Amino acid sequence: MKYLKFLFWLLLPFTIKAQYKPTWESLDSRPVPAWFENAKFGIFIHWGVYSVPAWSPKGTYSEWYQYWLQTKQVYGNNNPKPTAVFDHHNKVYGENFSYYQFADLFKAEDYDPDAWAKLFERSGAKYIVLTSKHHDGFALWPSREASKAFGKPWNAMESGAKRDLLGDLTAAVKKTSVKMGFYYSLYEWFNPLYKNKQYKQYVNEHMIPQLKDLVNRYEPDIIWPDGEWEQSDTLWQSREFLTWLYNESPVKDKIAVNDRWGKGIRKKHGGYYTTEYEVGATFNRPWEECRGMGFSFGYNRNEDIEDYNSAQSLVYLLLDIVSSGGNLLLDIGPDAQGKIPPIMQERLLQIGKWLDVNGEAIYNTRSCKTTVQWSTGRRDWKPAAGMVSGEAMLKQTVNPDPGFAVKEIFFTRNGNTLYAVTPQLPEGKFLIRVLNTSAKTTVQMLGLKKPLAFKKVKEGIEVTVPKLSVKEVPCEYAWTFKVTEVI
Repeated sequence: MKYLKFLFWLLLPFTIKAQYKPTWESLDSRPVPAWFENAKFGIFIHWGVYSVPAWSPKGTYSEWYQYWLQTKQVYGNNNPKPTAVFDHHNKVYGENFSYYQFADLFKAEDYDPDAWAKLFERSGAKYIVLTSKHHDGFALWPSREASKAFGKPWNAMESGAKRDLLGDLTAAVKKTSVKMGFYYSLYEWFNPLYKNKQYKQYVNEHMIPQLKDLVNRYEPDIIWPDGEWEQSDTLWQSREFLTWLYNESPVKDKIAVNDRWGKGIRKKHGGYYTTEYEVGATFNRPWEECRGMGFSFGYNRNEDIEDYNSAQSLVYLLLDIVSSGGNLLLDIGPDAQGKIPPIMQERLLQIGKWLDVNGEAIYNTRSCKTTVQWSTGRRDWKPAAGMVSGEAMLKQTVNPDPGFAVKEIFFTRNGNTLYAVTPQLPEGKFLIRVLNTSAKTTVQMLGLKKPLAFKKVKEGIEVTVPKLSVKEVPCEYAWTFKVTEVI
């Protein structure tokens, strides 16, 4: 009996799961769930009351419509006129039309969450992040706190749509293999409590109850906070919330979170790190770049075809990010009727078609010590300041300015298999540098059945690519060479 008691106490530390404490040292010790680092490609969805006016100057965020309107200031690319949204609103809707009246026009009458979910699967995305509530405070689910705070119907169930938009999409996505996540703005521009600096009451009676309601009711795979920058993580009670999330919540074993938990916290604490409309980032922790297909996250009907990134540049952007160890969270902005604009659908399907052939080089991979192979020339090309278009990747791959180098090959790795992805289709012999092969090494282009001939040379391996007919070329934009048994 004494021996059994001794054995019980000996094994007890291994039978009780470690509990996280409300300190960054403890919380940061929790690994980012492996599924997130394996996913590589996700879809951001900005959808809300701002989808009704769906307008802002080019190069700015249309989902900030209320802020642009009520403050008479706009900022972003192209030096927008400060009163541009205010002037537009008064011209189209009249100066007495309140932003809050858009809630009755946000009806989502054409919304088909199952069709959305099928599109996401076909795109090759492994997770989505939907705006449960943006900075205007409007909730896409029947949030009691949202309507109470504003003293009027201010959620999708009680206003125009009369529907749990978030819940319906969650149910549809959970029928698929795609993971479901929620964006949540910690602050709200014009919430009466927040605006009057009743911060403690705002957090305790509004923000924390809303967050816990989202988690308990829908059990997401991601919580993606934003709007954190005005206040400290202490005021937001971020560490206390994360302690509950990791220790007690129904998603404690699977949930992934980002780094937007308080002023000065980004790229220092939290889960995975985030960037926004950037190129060239790299970190020693899982990370994610988020951006729209144009320059807005919410649907902006003011944008034209030239404002949208091409499918080619989006594939190169994905390659650049994944080869550097990150994920791409690519945004779409549905309209107020619940339709995803056709150009956005097209881009997602084009990426999905490329991933059908080359997904092996993306999913479940990790970055290599050498992330890219450069051509000769200068490597210091920089895009213009501001939000960087994905089209910048064309300058770094297939359309460089005179004298500048290009990224000839992007590298990813899965165990002893290396993937070398080329933005230009090689023909004849081409060199993959700095590569240690073994006697068992084989080289194959994904999408072609036959292995390719190669030989070891001083700089690496020289691969022979046969001349391919139009029908034989397996995909567009970029081509993957799978090199096995790499040492």
